[in-house]
Amino acid sequence: MAGNDLGGLLGSLLGGGSRSGGSGGAGNILGALLGTLGGSQGGGAGGGNALEGLIGMLAESGLLDQARSWVGTGENQPVSGAQIAQALPDETLRKVAEEAGVSPEQAADGIAKSLPEAVDRLTPAGEVPEGGSIEDLIRQQQL
Repeated sequence: MAGNDLGGLLGSLLGGGSRSGGSGGAGNILGALLGTLGGSQGGGAGGGNALEGLIGMLAESGLLDQARSWVGTGENQPVSGAQIAQALPDETLRKVAEEAGVSPEQAADGIAKSLPEAVDRLTPAGEVPEGGSIEDLIRQQQL
C-alpha cells in the first residue's frame, strides 16, 4: 500500500525509525497520517497538499506557533500526543492507528514525537514547497 511505501521513506528520512519504540514505527505512523490526509483532500498523489493541510489543521487547533517553528529555520517547539489527538479529526486518528497497527493514543504520541523533525526536514528553506508529492519532497531531501 502507498502508506507503507511513504512510511518507509519517512522512516529513512528520520534516520531509519530506530529512535522510536517500534521498528520504523514513526515513519509508518507519519506515512499513514499523510497518506490519509492526502487521500481525504482529493489530492491523491499531491502529497504536498497533505503537508499543507496538516499544518493548516494544526494551526486551526491552536498549534500555529509549533507548526511555524517546524517549518521555519529556528528550533522546533515540541507538541504533545494529547495536542495532536485534539488537532486531528477522530476518524483520521483512528485510520492512522489502524493502518500503523497501534492504538489511537500511541499514534498521537508517535506523531507528536516525530512530526516536528519530519516537517523540519521537509521544509529546509523555511517554507512548505509548492506542488509535488510527499514522496518527491522526501527524495529531494535525502542527499
